[in-house]
Amino acid sequence: MRTSVLLSRGTGPSEVVEAELDDPRPDEVIVRIEAVGVCHTDLVTRRALGDRPAVLGHEGCGVVERLGAGVGTLAVGDRVVLSFASCGACAQCRAGQPAYCGSANALNNSGARPDGSPTIRVDGEPVFGAFFGQSSFAEAAVVAARSCVRVGDLAPEIAAPLGCGFLTGAGAVLNALRPVPGDRLLVVGGGGVGAAAMLTALSEGVEVVVAEPVAARRELAGSLGAKAVASLDEPIPPVTHTLDTTGRPELIARVLDLLAPRGVLALVGLGPREATLDVRSLMLRGLQLRGCVEGDAEPAVLVPELARRYRDGRLPLDRLVTAYPLAEYDRAVADQRAGRVLKPVLVPSRPGCATRP
Repeated sequence: MRTSVLLSRGTGPSEVVEAELDDPRPDEVIVRIEAVGVCHTDLVTRRALGDRPAVLGHEGCGVVERLGAGVGTLAVGDRVVLSFASCGACAQCRAGQPAYCGSANALNNSGARPDGSPTIRVDGEPVFGAFFGQSSFAEAAVVAARSCVRVGDLAPEIAAPLGCGFLTGAGAVLNALRPVPGDRLLVVGGGGVGAAAMLTALSEGVEVVVAEPVAARRELAGSLGAKAVASLDEPIPPVTHTLDTTGRPELIARVLDLLAPRGVLALVGLGPREATLDVRSLMLRGLQLRGCVEGDAEPAVLVPELARRYRDGRLPLDRLVTAYPLAEYDRAVADQRAGRVLKPVLVPSRPGCATRP
């Protein structure tokens, strides 16, 4: 199948080129991409790959266009969110924790299927693909049916980030931290993940404080019902739960000092491997420190729940996203880094779409 993809090489500009998608295997489908979110993980991976040509993107949403011979759970025409890949058979997958799948690296980060076969070729040559089991910076993607979650008539621009970024923030609140009314959550970092966590906690009746240096993001957080501060050095009332989206060791250490006794800190930001923490304080105050991948979520369960909350008006995710044409990826990333937008979403099928202010 011929399709257009966004090809990245090192630090140079990305370009939309024609590519060839492999035929779907029996457990795979081809999805015509309607929207795909831009996530920090895409940027990190691009840097790590250097000059190796790659098609990234892992927050796709689109319509099923073609079924593998063994797929019976989906139908052509279904609108689906594409989430991370998992095997479905290991102990973690069977326990409902696919983010910790024993084959996660091979399925999501190897650049090909686990057997080494490519899913994308450009000019006849394989390129790094199958990213998070999809590589959805494209007009179409080959993806395992297991990674697809039906979302009905939900707008693609809203649905796409539910595959990773919004899933991570919301899941960290609902599955890892689990605050209840009367608790106070501190979210460190008001980007896409942090904003989704903020909205989810607010929908649970939890008081939220967001620490974010970008003024526009603080203003948005305040308009949505949270208290916003520019840094952790500002006065912050005692907090029972904290979510760190930055991965910065100095902020993690500071947050532990701000937690009330028996408080919980969840880490979702990927930063340096090592940090210096006051272990004695951690123990004597009964604090909990835990990692959290993909919001500890089973996408087939959490994505529909978040979609319901959005439709019910409890989760205004539309306030977080801004649409760009696929070819304007570099502008979308620049706008995000400058704080002009919070969550860029690429829309392959609308070359003339305009960004919101």
